[in-house]
Amino acid sequence: MSASLRSIALLFLRLGTISFGGPAAHLAMMQDEVVRRREWLSNTEFAELLAVTNLIPGPNSTEMAIHVGRRMAGWPGLIVAGLCFIAPAATIVTALAWMYVSFGRTPDARAMLAGINPVVLAIIVHAGIRVFRSVVRGVTASAILLLAFAMSLLGLNELAILFGCGFAMIAVRTEWTAAAFVPVGFSTSVASTTAAVSLSGLAFFFLKVGSVLFGSGYVLIAFLHADLVERWHWLSDQQLLDAVAVGQMTPGPVFTTATFIGYVLSGWRGALVATTAIFLPAFVFVALTQPLIAWMRQSRQLAAFLDGVVAASLGLMAAVTVRLGAAALTDPWWIAWSLAALTVLVSWNVNSAWLVLAGAVAGLLRTA
Repeated sequence: MSASLRSIALLFLRLGTISFGGPAAHLAMMQDEVVRRREWLSNTEFAELLAVTNLIPGPNSTEMAIHVGRRMAGWPGLIVAGLCFIAPAATIVTALAWMYVSFGRTPDARAMLAGINPVVLAIIVHAGIRVFRSVVRGVTASAILLLAFAMSLLGLNELAILFGCGFAMIAVRTEWTAAAFVPVGFSTSVASTTAAVSLSGLAFFFLKVGSVLFGSGYVLIAFLHADLVERWHWLSDQQLLDAVAVGQMTPGPVFTTATFIGYVLSGWRGALVATTAIFLPAFVFVALTQPLIAWMRQSRQLAAFLDGVVAASLGLMAAVTVRLGAAALTDPWWIAWSLAALTVLVSWNVNSAWLVLAGAVAGLLRTA
């Protein structure tokens, strides 16, 4: 079955505009549209494409949109679906970044963000809990998660942690020698130097992140914190939290957090460069992997590597949540507010966009 480029464009423009709630919500909306309503794919085909998005780096929901476009309309569909899903969120985030740069230090704006940040932490914790329950199985995966958490707190390089844990899982499951695969050369501690912001530096950094980031889009925060906050000092902890908050306030991919950061650092050019760089690898990976779906699903080593990387990703999420929590939860009121938001998410699984809005209102009321 095939579909017109126009129908693909209209569908993903709409999904990119209304899809609040994070990757899981995006994927649920896509499944409803392309399987149930339009019958472009069967449930089996959809599940097959979803499995592949979990085997490659990048934003899962965006990669699913690109996969569907490729399956329904070939190479033009791949490009149209991906761009149309990304464009609404990137446009909205750029506008919000302009408002943040222009007015973000006014009392009302800062009050809103003060209320949103504890909610963001609760959303990250909730996402980690859900992913942990669904993907971390057995003692080995749990041990890798804890090891990655400890190594991250000690300041080891996040890429070394991810790849080291991935190869460690291969070693355990296939009885290979772990020492032969751990990339020791990457095991460097986080430097504390300051580097000048440049468009080329932004492009390289976000291209790297888009090329290696496994797991939930929330793991992006760990990479941002390690390089942009701790290593290069381009952002403060507060600015990073504000960027993540904007990503939660807007529909579409969580990766448009890069759009916000790019604008804050280098204006609209920075926003364009950061957005292009972080999403470009997703298009490349989908183009390369869709013809290899059957082989990828049968590879024992690749499956083991991915399990190790996912477990390590959760460890990174936990470590960065601890660091950001220290910056955002500055008094008992915000600690209680974050716990209340987490309770609501766990008990009722409400759309995170509503909690973010509630956080903004709470921040305004607290300082009124």
